[in-house]
Amino acid sequence: MAESDYYETLGVKRDASQEEIKKAYRKLSRKYHPDLAGPEFEDKFKAVNNAYDVLSDPDKRRMYDMGADPNNPNSGAQSFQGGFGDIFTDLFGSAFGAAGGSGPIPRTQPGRDARAVMDIDLKTAVFGGTSSLDISTYQVCTTCHGTGCEGDTKPTTCPECKGRGRVQHVTNTLLGQMMSESPCPHCQGYGTVIEKPCPSCQGHGRVRTKRTVTVNVPAGVDDNTRIRLNKQGEVGEGGGPAGDLYVDIRVKKDDTFTREGNDLHSWMRIPLTWAALGHKTQIPTFDGDQELEIPAGAQTGSTIELKGLGVTSLRDASQRGNIIVHLIVETPTKLTDEQKKLLEKFASLRKDDDYTPKSGDEVKMPKSSKGFFGKLKDALS
Repeated sequence: MAESDYYETLGVKRDASQEEIKKAYRKLSRKYHPDLAGPEFEDKFKAVNNAYDVLSDPDKRRMYDMGADPNNPNSGAQSFQGGFGDIFTDLFGSAFGAAGGSGPIPRTQPGRDARAVMDIDLKTAVFGGTSSLDISTYQVCTTCHGTGCEGDTKPTTCPECKGRGRVQHVTNTLLGQMMSESPCPHCQGYGTVIEKPCPSCQGHGRVRTKRTVTVNVPAGVDDNTRIRLNKQGEVGEGGGPAGDLYVDIRVKKDDTFTREGNDLHSWMRIPLTWAALGHKTQIPTFDGDQELEIPAGAQTGSTIELKGLGVTSLRDASQRGNIIVHLIVETPTKLTDEQKKLLEKFASLRKDDDYTPKSGDEVKMPKSSKGFFGKLKDALS
């Protein structure tokens, strides 16, 4: 039996189906691929591919289950052709660099997508606009312009594999001659060798840098809206094309308004006289100060709508929500003697002493928006 158990390497049971083996291999090969996980996982990546090379082939798997490892020169096995490069290409195409199943791995690889979070104020969410965002991603090395080579030098053909990126091994076993193929250890499968790597990027063709990107924020965005910036993500190895940048929007809390859908809610404290007699005042909005007419007889919880001054619709920029002003009538607590006499006279004229308080089902609170009592509690605190 081989020194390492191929079933354990892939994390499957010995009676696993081919589909289960293939699924496990897909997951692990992506996880440990050096271009994604880093060069320190190259041995783990090779072990995963070696295990799949055997277990994915019915004949090789049968031999392995009988105690002969087809990929181990110290174990009796019949000759075979191929290697894990063919397998990887069959499963994932050329995304990770295998070309034609036996060619070298390209040094230029596509970059990964990046993600960032950007905070905006409520006014930007209402009208839209542009905001700057500082991010740290891989960019093309400005010293070598992505080649990974120092100065005007270029990669040279690997003397070990002659540019194929793969080498073959032939061994004699008890059951005959065995031939296997694996990535060239001298060039790591690239087929070329960078003899003089760029001192800035150490041959990778990219460096991590901080930069500022401009984000066009559409009107009407809300929390957790995600904006995609094409080709603004990480540049790939060898100066490969950049991935995309995904920006998650966070709308900061506003001191005046609370948003519900496309409507904006605000709370205004007014004196008792305004509520009783009616009054005209000004209210600040994102469109400038607007006149607000408080009707006579207004109650705590009464609302006044300002049409078309809310948030712009994300689906239809010609439509906007409303501003809904919730009134809180303040009862005076400190009265002068003169004010007290006037109120007593007012009460006498209204015959308030003869008024019978109502309670229970007789009391009807003014209609308000959903969650009003919670908001009223916040406003009063």
